[in-house]
Amino acid sequence: MNPEIDIRTAESEEKEPTAIRGFKYDLIRKRNQNGSLILLLQSAQESYGYIPEKAICYISELLSIPAADIYGVITFYSQFRLKPMGKNLIRVCEGTACHVNNAKALLECFRDELGISVGETSDDGLFSLQSVACLGCCSLAPVIMINDETHGNLDKTKLKKLLKAVREKELCACKRKEGAAAQ
Repeated sequence: MNPEIDIRTAESEEKEPTAIRGFKYDLIRKRNQNGSLILLLQSAQESYGYIPEKAICYISELLSIPAADIYGVITFYSQFRLKPMGKNLIRVCEGTACHVNNAKALLECFRDELGISVGETSDDGLFSLQSVACLGCCSLAPVIMINDETHGNLDKTKLKKLLKAVREKELCACKRKEGAAAQ
């Protein structure tokens, strides 16, 4: 085993969150199991929030599968991500009702306000934007979801206010954490 990627070092165990240790445990437990690639990729994504390059290297080494082949699997399945998701996941409905009620204008507003398009994460890491076929809230068209909250009957003005409120909420939460850490 390559010492650069030895996943069993005591030092890494002390510094890494439990979820990441769980991924490493899965690596050790499933390394000789046929058909374990998808399971390990799912474990990595669950642990890290995405699949980082180092996880691909670990998996490649242990399963003796070239990293390029692993990237091929990751990019084939839409469930896998190679980049971290933002703290807030925004899903924009592009179903028929939302489409005819100008969901496209909302996507333009996200590009203008956050600097992101579908499939991207804002530079500050607060927002990731996804497009979905339907959110099932046609009477609220156009509609989006931010995390688990549904917001409907939106236009650019309402959307800008909503984004401002989410940012302020995140800023307040950050200040509370800093205050608690200082005590």
